[in-house]
Amino acid sequence: MAVKALVISGGGSKGAFAGGLAEYLIKVCKNDYQIFIGSSTGSLLVPLLSIGEIDKLKKVFTSVTQDQIFNIDPFIINKKDGFFKTSINHFGVLKMFLKKRMTFGESKNLRDLIKKTISAEDYKRILSADRDVIVTVSNLSKMTVEYKLAKDCSYEDYCDWIWASTSLVPFMSLVSKNGDDYADGGMGDLIPIYEAIQRGATDIDVIVLKSDRSLQQTPAIHNALDLTYRIFGFMLNQIGLDDLTIGKLEGLNKKVKLNFYHPLDALTSNSLIFDPEQMKHWWDLGFKCGQDNSLNPKVVKINH
Repeated sequence: MAVKALVISGGGSKGAFAGGLAEYLIKVCKNDYQIFIGSSTGSLLVPLLSIGEIDKLKKVFTSVTQDQIFNIDPFIINKKDGFFKTSINHFGVLKMFLKKRMTFGESKNLRDLIKKTISAEDYKRILSADRDVIVTVSNLSKMTVEYKLAKDCSYEDYCDWIWASTSLVPFMSLVSKNGDDYADGGMGDLIPIYEAIQRGATDIDVIVLKSDRSLQQTPAIHNALDLTYRIFGFMLNQIGLDDLTIGKLEGLNKKVKLNFYHPLDALTSNSLIFDPEQMKHWWDLGFKCGQDNSLNPKVVKINH
């Protein structure tokens, strides 16, 4: 019997695109996934997707603002004519240094938002459902990747793991838990296909929040934070390519069916900008890409 899984990669605010596509795969295609596994923004999506709370998820992802993510934002963001320009929030960064924090920004508001979005009642439903719901975290103390199964955690712990999975240091909070320091799951496993296969998945839908086009022009670098973010973006891109290669090889080895979905183009050059108008557009775009998938070869779906 086939074991179907949904894997959602990291990608910050681009998670709105994954939400729209997942809505199509679950509501329209009626896919019944036994395994849900996400990394970074994917970890925000999979808990509510696993219990069909898609409308609730959509409301959050299409209305979230910068202030709901950061209590101290390392960036100053200006929007003009639909374009974003970022500069360093010198006061905020200085405040972090004076507090002897180890990051440029702080995302405690995101932890509060996670708890408001995924209620204790939602968590009970996740536990009672016959599904594995997993989030990916990077343990910086032990230099390992860890996968947190909802059924192995308390409600508060699971909210912490989701928060840790989405914390892209040094721009967001470093999460200390059980004596170790944790950060964004994408730093270790951006697209956790291999883990889904190890957990028994035989038919996997993979949403990769990166265009499959090889060349993507990015804006010029204007300041030190731009440079730091660009370096991390480059590293995460390479991690993602490695994850895809490893996942495809393991899939071929174990004869797993892999279906890959990508956005047509690069959605943004800075996925730490959370703009409701933009994210609503991406959610709708993700849903439409699901509809057009069989007609548009640029939305990749490959069966091995």
